[in-house]
Amino acid sequence: MPAPQRRLRAEPSRTGPVGSALSTRWGARPVVMAGGVLTSLGFVLSAFARSLLHLYLGLGLLAGSGWALAFAPALGTLSRYFSRRRVLAVGLALTGNGASSLLLAPALQLLLDTFGWRGALLLLGAVTFHLTPCGALLRPLALPGDPPAPPRGPLAALGLGLFRRRAFSIFALGTALIGGGYFIPYVHLAPHALDRGLGGYGAALVVAVAAVGDSGARLVCGWLADQGWVPLPRLLAVFGALTGLGLLAVGLVPAVGSPDSWGAPLLVAAGAYGLSAGSYAPLVFGVLPGLVGIGGVVQATGLVMMLMSLGGLLGPPLSGFLRDETGDFTASFLMCSAFVLSGSFIYMGLPKALPSCRPASPLPPPPPEMGELLPVPKVVLLPPGGPHSTVDAAC
Repeated sequence: MPAPQRRLRAEPSRTGPVGSALSTRWGARPVVMAGGVLTSLGFVLSAFARSLLHLYLGLGLLAGSGWALAFAPALGTLSRYFSRRRVLAVGLALTGNGASSLLLAPALQLLLDTFGWRGALLLLGAVTFHLTPCGALLRPLALPGDPPAPPRGPLAALGLGLFRRRAFSIFALGTALIGGGYFIPYVHLAPHALDRGLGGYGAALVVAVAAVGDSGARLVCGWLADQGWVPLPRLLAVFGALTGLGLLAVGLVPAVGSPDSWGAPLLVAAGAYGLSAGSYAPLVFGVLPGLVGIGGVVQATGLVMMLMSLGGLLGPPLSGFLRDETGDFTASFLMCSAFVLSGSFIYMGLPKALPSCRPASPLPPPPPEMGELLPVPKVVLLPPGGPHSTVDAAC
């Protein structure tokens, strides 16, 4: 079979709630370890594919299911480990995502040139298998607010009861709308730069500037959010709106005259978009404990991933359709900006998203910390037997 010309990407988010549900029943450690095995198996089996259908089954079904089992429980568990520096911890974790997006493209090209696409998939399978020992390092914790027993029934395990909470429903609707535009630049930013008249290296530089701004902003925004100067829902709405405005600027930049030009206006717009989008990313998951409580944060993380992915199912195909109809990506990025700005407007219905005329009551002091984990008297390690076994150690 000839090497596939279309880039396939395993998509974990639509089945994210499944990983969260399994994690609430059996704990994050075995679920993430199983996700690492499935992901690696999907890449390895795809290396022996003889048709495009085999690639869809290997990369889409097996590897995608593995990512679903690994990502949501790991990120939700991370939010449970921290109290005062939670958003910074999430930002640090998500920085790896931005860095890999920047480094993986040239690394994959090198693997393809050296070993071919089959060899590259085998090596990716070996790399992703490291998710299994990483999952083994997750430490189960019992926290105040956790349910006394695992939820019974599939609907309860998936966390669908969270939609009965007004704040989470508002957050879910806004996140789904933002997902409709958030992923379009990952797919169409480089083709848009080429349409604007930039050469191949200029288009690559535009993507690199956006990726660097995205990665750096995740750390800075995580630190800023943990200072407590501004409520997290307000920061979420602000940076969501700035992301929409950045996408608007990317869509409206003029064409350059020569392919040798660096396209300064597009570079500035892409950098502004990267900074605002990177600031938005950790806030999406950092705001969840305040909306659903620490006991429901793993289930909420899976639902949020699913909602963003459902929006992502609509955005890139619609963007490509508009490109085919209009001849460039201007209308695509305007549509993308409209989705993000609409979701940010809905975020204004969250508690504390808007300034209040009444004097704010002083915030209670955060609980003391030991290292990076929550307070010793309230946090215990659970043995492999589960929450009903004898507790053998304190964190």
